[in-house]
Amino acid sequence: MKFNNRNVFISPKAKLGNNVRIGDNTAIYDNVEIGDDSVICDNCVIGEPPNAYYSAKTYENPKTIIGRNAMIRSYSIIYAGTQAGDHFNTGHRAIVRENTIMGHYCSVGSQSIIQGNATLGNYTRLHTNVLIATKSILGDFVYIYPFVCFSNDPHPPSDIVLAPEVGDFTQVAVHCALLPGVKIGKMCLIAANTTVVRDVPDESLVVGNPGKIVGPVSMVKSKEFPGQNHYPWMYTFERGMPWEGIGYDKWKAEQSKINDNK
Repeated sequence: MKFNNRNVFISPKAKLGNNVRIGDNTAIYDNVEIGDDSVICDNCVIGEPPNAYYSAKTYENPKTIIGRNAMIRSYSIIYAGTQAGDHFNTGHRAIVRENTIMGHYCSVGSQSIIQGNATLGNYTRLHTNVLIATKSILGDFVYIYPFVCFSNDPHPPSDIVLAPEVGDFTQVAVHCALLPGVKIGKMCLIAANTTVVRDVPDESLVVGNPGKIVGPVSMVKSKEFPGQNHYPWMYTFERGMPWEGIGYDKWKAEQSKINDNK
């Protein structure tokens, strides 16, 4: 079974917390820090050097930080310079390129790719087969569903990088495409198979190719609770959320008190 210490390489310059388990055939490179109680499964690479390693005469791996209670599934590759908060989770064969910054409770699904220098907020989740372009910015509690593609070159090929931005609590459904530089506001729903070609204000429902705003997201009715609106979804969904069992309003009030006392 797993964790037999077969063909494991851990750099002497790496720092592993307490109760960190490393799977077989896994490499942990220089200047990697992994928090307590994390699991790195078989055939993973943590701290993969970027392109500069292969061309620079002098090279030092930038610091790579994985927080506490991470679960990184087999064949995933996390490039050097990445920072992930506590409870980071990946599926199988996930790739996170260099200098990506992620908050707490983020997840990257199987075969999803973050192309680097991206920012993800807390509780943001990429499902399976998602492509996040370089320098994309995603807020807190953003869900990106399977086969979504973020693009960042307005007239390829060029040296211009204009990455999409997605606001807090927004949901981007399956098979969507976000064109370079679009800014999607908070609490939006981008419907399946939509191509987002222009900026989207907060609380919008966007449908089609090209995507058009068809109304406020509050017009979406719940199939789980007939007669009710589904959005804002924080009031109808709590599984795995920090407000589970207490409700969103109470959690938000508690967060405000914490922030006021800082």
